[in-house]
Amino acid sequence: MGAKDKRGKKGNAAVYTTRNQAVRMLQVRLPEFRRLCILKGIHPREPKKKKHGQNKTYYHVKDIKWLLHEPLLAKFRDIKAYDKKIVKAKAKKTYELAKKLLDRRPGYTLDHIVKERYPAFIDALRDLDDPLTMVNLFAVLPGETKHGIDSKVVQKSKQLALEFQAYVVRSHALRKVFASVKGLYYQAEVMGQTVTWLIPHERSQTMPDDVDYKVMLTFLEFYQTMLEFINFKLYHDLGLKYPPLGEGKIQNLANALPEIMDAMSGARTLAYPNEKPDGRDGEGASTAQANDPEQEGNELDGDAKECANVFKGLVFFVGRENPLEALVFLVKAFGGAVGWDGEGSPFTVDCPDITHQVVDRPKVVDPIASREYIQPQWVLDCVNNRFLIPTTDYEPGKKPPPHLSPFVDNEAEGYTPEYAEMLKQLKAATTPSEHRAEEIPEEGTMPELGPRPAASKAELEEEYLREVELEAAGVTHSDVLKRGGIEKALEAVQQKKLQKMPQNKRKAAAAEDKPVDLTEIMMSRKSQRLYGAIQKGKRAKEAKVEGLKQKREKLRGQK
Repeated sequence: MGAKDKRGKKGNAAVYTTRNQAVRMLQVRLPEFRRLCILKGIHPREPKKKKHGQNKTYYHVKDIKWLLHEPLLAKFRDIKAYDKKIVKAKAKKTYELAKKLLDRRPGYTLDHIVKERYPAFIDALRDLDDPLTMVNLFAVLPGETKHGIDSKVVQKSKQLALEFQAYVVRSHALRKVFASVKGLYYQAEVMGQTVTWLIPHERSQTMPDDVDYKVMLTFLEFYQTMLEFINFKLYHDLGLKYPPLGEGKIQNLANALPEIMDAMSGARTLAYPNEKPDGRDGEGASTAQANDPEQEGNELDGDAKECANVFKGLVFFVGRENPLEALVFLVKAFGGAVGWDGEGSPFTVDCPDITHQVVDRPKVVDPIASREYIQPQWVLDCVNNRFLIPTTDYEPGKKPPPHLSPFVDNEAEGYTPEYAEMLKQLKAATTPSEHRAEEIPEEGTMPELGPRPAASKAELEEEYLREVELEAAGVTHSDVLKRGGIEKALEAVQQKKLQKMPQNKRKAAAAEDKPVDLTEIMMSRKSQRLYGAIQKGKRAKEAKVEGLKQKREKLRGQK
């Protein structure tokens, strides 16, 4: 008989440890332990049996032992000892020494952690959603000492976000945009990876007191280092210098994106040799065009080429009441030129080359006949549908059409909104079809007209009985055409009959029509419950779609 195992040397007690035990093992304070776990990507665990109590936070022992070899641990200890020197100097009222010590305070970098967590560049791109969202959030926050948010952190976040946007504009990688209550959702395709992020609206942000900003700033510290690596790699692959504007501060945020784009484009002066600093040539006409569009179009292919040609040849002017940064980003990403009402604009509102003026006001004063006046939603809808939508419904003062989300798959949901169907038909009419030549009959032949002959006498009798049933129900021939055929008209008649029936008879009729599924009978009880849950979800989805259709028919009747 072997020796009895000691208590705590095997099982969950040896595999998992509590947070207090981990802090004692690492000999750090709790905030430093929390920061280490965030930077290294270590999360609490949920063991099946909690040895030390249910209200404890548990970590894997291997994760804590891994942290023992982290170089940042020694750096944190050195910084802690150095901070004691500063406190001691202030206590002795030697403020000059304290200031010198504060200026020479040691720091640390997170480069080795980024390389450790993302050994391949494609892995970093897959996890880019959260870093971009966090960086764009802090880019719009005010620098406040109350919450520990330094203005340098906000400035760096803004610069990193704009540098990534400039890359998206240069590579025409933007695919979707959606305006919601939270902000603007963007989706881009970067090196084959789909990246989705959120940018808050350009308004003054409220700072709630129930948020732990120290934890968010720790995440931001890692995300900024990670985004610097990603931006450097993306710019390097395009053969561009990084950072494009150097280490200086961005003075004018509204003009920051065009400024970065100009810095990225080294051949701008060669493409437009007659251009003057104010964006106009010697004759007074605007020269605000995309950077060498023909050369860029030859390098692009697929979706990027299609997106680059949406606003090609169009010149926009954005009024001061509009979200300037978002519209400049969208127009430039899809091949257009843009100016605005403010400092740094390449042209003014009087420029004769302006084709579209974005106005978010009920009325336009002194409109110019050579340009079209649109609401900001028109730009977003054109971007999502990738063609120029007629501007009649988007004129200032009118209620615009519904802003449909491009992130919803209408085919998977089983319901397509009416405006989405109309846009699909408009795009099909404006886009040249590759198969249109197959539909044109050959010379000397005529296409077949009229209904095709029935295959047999039985089919003729069945079609006659259907028509009689429709006449008895009071359905006219025009109603059949509106419904889209005899089959759909008969389905509508059957649904009306079922709705008029009492609920108990309706369930009985549905049970009689339901075929017996032998596979369901042979299932185990667990599989039957799972199958029932799946069918319940399908029925709920069908009921939701039917409710939307009824609502649409009701709105049509009110019109």
